[in-house]
Amino acid sequence: MLAQTLRKLEQNGIVNRKVYPVVPPMVEYTLTPIGKELMEPISMLGAWAEKNAEAVQKARETYEVREDPYALILTETR
Repeated sequence: MLAQTLRKLEQNGIVNRKVYPVVPPMVEYTLTPIGKELMEPISMLGAWAEKNAEAVQKARETYEVREDPYALILTETR
């Protein structure tokens, strides 16, 4: 799965991939200029996720209870 993700990032111009002709095989990934531009928005998204983690968890629990009446029993016993 990681290899597929890295290939897609390479395909989209986010990372460069350099393969070294050594044994064992060695591959190096670096950010392209456009990849470096993503650092700030991704950092902001991470900060948002940390800030809102508790609210997101509460929303998940509320959803579970609404969708599965037995989830309330499980939530209360935790």
